Amino acid sequence: MKTWSKVMSAAVVVCVMNVALLAQTRPALEKLIGALAATQTYNEAAISPDGKQVAWSQPLHDSSGAAAWNSAIYVAEVGNPAARRRITAGSEGNNYAERDVVWSPDGKRLAFLSNASGQAELYVAEASGGAARKLTEVTGYLAAPSWSPDGKTIAFLFTQNAPRAAGPLMPMTPETGVIDSKVYEQRLATVAVDSGQMSQVSPADMYVYEYDWRPDGKEFAVTAAHGAGDDNWYIARLYTLGIDGRMKEVYKPPQQMAQPHYSPDGKNIAFIAGIMSDEGATGGDIYTVAASGGPARDVTPGIKTSPNWLAWSSPQRILFSENAGGSVAVATLDLAGGKVTTLWSGAETIGADGWGDLSLSLSKDQKESAVIRQSFAQPPEIWAGPVGAWKPITHGNQDLHASWGKVQDIHWTNGGTRVQGWLMYPANYDASHRYGLVVDVHGGPAWAHMPRWPETFFNTSLLSSMGYFVLYPNPRGSYGQGEEFTRANVKDFGYGDFRDIVAGVDRVVKNFPVDNQRVGITGWSYGGYMAMWAVTQSNRFHAAVSGAGLSDWLSYYGENDIDRWMMAYFGATVYDDPQVYARSAPMTFIKNVKTPTLVLVGERDGECPAPQSREFWHALKTFGVPTDFVVYPGEGHFIARPEHQLDILRRTVAWFDKYLGEK
Repeated sequence: MKTWSKVMSAAVVVCVMNVALLAQTRPALEKLIGALAATQTYNEAAISPDGKQVAWSQPLHDSSGAAAWNSAIYVAEVGNPAARRRITAGSEGNNYAERDVVWSPDGKRLAFLSNASGQAELYVAEASGGAARKLTEVTGYLAAPSWSPDGKTIAFLFTQNAPRAAGPLMPMTPETGVIDSKVYEQRLATVAVDSGQMSQVSPADMYVYEYDWRPDGKEFAVTAAHGAGDDNWYIARLYTLGIDGRMKEVYKPPQQMAQPHYSPDGKNIAFIAGIMSDEGATGGDIYTVAASGGPARDVTPGIKTSPNWLAWSSPQRILFSENAGGSVAVATLDLAGGKVTTLWSGAETIGADGWGDLSLSLSKDQKESAVIRQSFAQPPEIWAGPVGAWKPITHGNQDLHASWGKVQDIHWTNGGTRVQGWLMYPANYDASHRYGLVVDVHGGPAWAHMPRWPETFFNTSLLSSMGYFVLYPNPRGSYGQGEEFTRANVKDFGYGDFRDIVAGVDRVVKNFPVDNQRVGITGWSYGGYMAMWAVTQSNRFHAAVSGAGLSDWLSYYGENDIDRWMMAYFGATVYDDPQVYARSAPMTFIKNVKTPTLVLVGERDGECPAPQSREFWHALKTFGVPTDFVVYPGEGHFIARPEHQLDILRRTVAWFDKYLGEK
């Protein structure tokens, strides 16, 4: 352990000189970073049942402009959004971590989570204002509160004595001593609003991921699995769960599933199923199944988009959002005839959650909705109104303007495959000048680059601001072109998808003023893997930055916390078919690397563990390839601390400037 710590320190020190040099040579970057850090983001937006009010939570900022850990809840009238009021469980003038706000069915009260008394607990407050009342007194992790249809009970997900927040993006608990594989199950719990009596409803040996109340309030639809939560999400099944704790299996999907929702009459359950590489990154086809059990029916067969979220409008009609060719749309599905009608579409991202899901918060009659809207040109704000006719509720970013260049929706072909992506021009673009190009490959792989305002975590728009083209490709394996396209990289990581990316680079170099000797590649997670893979397969890229990458699928299988995701993509365990894993492993071809590569990772990353990055860096050092390696202490797959996010931005720009900058 001491040796490992010394190696980490040495790797970090090597890069400090680059950052210092950057501050001297490109001071404008610090101003750009400051503007990004000052962007007001939003965690969620929830419209009242009558559609007349919106509640939301937003992270608070400290005096330096960096995002703090705390967040505040506000409520405003749709007709008078400027007159907002704060709802809090703490004392006035103090800040806490408060979020997950939900309206009672009558619209008079709000339930939310707050750490005002220490750890996060569930509170209820009058929507009109006043002191909040604490409903729970527990030790553990709470999430996803939801009122019962009659407003007498609140359900929530609860992990008793949890050592960390739930989810594979969070930092893993350090493992020392005897590892006993202790599992902390996330269970469905309820609390009576009047008495505060709490019950854990789901069985103690089941991990519950998502749930929905049956309209009569006597049962839940849940996705759940036995065993460890992060890993077993990939084999979760659909169940019904009675208030009395009785659990019945309804459906076992062949792959992953999400978004279970009862029909208004309680007879059927709709959900989204397909190949999904990450919990929370939903995409696939929409299915329905009888709540009593039986075969599921694909009600969107062959759809050339990727549904992400759904809600029933009637027993024969479903409202859903989708990734459509890299953009976003909201549509309705007529179950009787299978007709899909698009209500709204746009080159932007919407969601009722600020983390990238494409959900809407709906009024009881579904005539009004609330969303967080953002695009490459417009920073995030909360909007409310009928679908597609939203009006702004917040104006927290009204003084912000994009510092990067315009963004163009582009398409190209690789053989018979049509690929979509986004091309960000350099700021202050001059067609007579030749520029460098950086390719940013998204994570997943089952996800997509969509139009959104850049955040401080792994933000490559800064490269545009500093004079580069940036290509955001959505190669095969991405969402946006239907399930067949999303499945097109199965047993083929690094081959068809990589050729799609290279074809996109060829398209840009041919049609735009790009210097072919100044092309780089970067990405985080699957994008980090693709950066590692790219430099083992081609000398086309003259610099690379790999964030949380995967260098060796064989060793990765035994190191990560979510190995079950690999079965759907590789078809077997690494022990049964090591060759299919080795075929796509950068380490198999490591002697080919000549490209200078910066390697970044979180110390406690469970999805793409740090040893994967170290293995790649160690090989490059051995072969004399320019490389630096930075491990961020205490971080998981998502780098959360603002100072670490900003450090990544500075190092990334410095690296590409060093190896792709104009000579």
